[in-house]
Amino acid sequence: MAVSVEWEVKATEFANCNCSYGCPCQFSGLPTHGNCRYVAGFQIEQGHFGDVELDGLRAVTMAIWPGAVHEGNGTMQMVIDERADTRQRDALAKILTGQETLDMATMWWVYAAMSPTKLPPIFARIDLEIDVDGRSGRLEVPGMVSSKGAPIRNPVTGGEHRVRIDFPESFEYKLGEIGSGTSTVTGALPMELKDSWGLFCRLHLSRKGRLN
Repeated sequence: MAVSVEWEVKATEFANCNCSYGCPCQFSGLPTHGNCRYVAGFQIEQGHFGDVELDGLRAVTMAIWPGAVHEGNGTMQMVIDERADTRQRDALAKILTGQETLDMATMWWVYAAMSPTKLPPIFARIDLEIDVDGRSGRLEVPGMVSSKGAPIRNPVTGGEHRVRIDFPESFEYKLGEIGSGTSTVTGALPMELKDSWGLFCRLHLSRKGRLN
């Protein structure tokens, strides 16, 4: 596909999937339970899609794969900030489905390529709080998504664990803070996740991939 629009996004992310805290998928392993269920919220600090500004907007992506992500056959859906105007909605939809992106350059491209079923986007209010260094977060799409993130607790002392993944070759983040996530999602992609993989990270992505 010819790429014609330059885009760039600086954002924070809180993601929760059904894998254990180690998330084998990060290390080319198979998912903990043989399948993948995933929901993530994104807070854009700075961004543009061509001449369309995206500063301050939010988005949610969610998907279900019957096996590992790379095996495909997934179903995905987006929630786009209701505050976005028509051009911003179109821009976010294209970024989050890997359009105007070089092949394999971002996780959004990969997830979209591995999800032949793409449900229509939803435009709704998104409440999102992310503390990357504190490994905590809250994501709410009223009536549809409720997610909370927290540090992993030592089962003996109750103290907070701090675990980070330094991933120079990642198409998503360079440094990910790892915590615990619990989510309830209703609608077309229902899921119940409890005390499973939580990711808190800063993103700097463009159509060419991760910038730092």
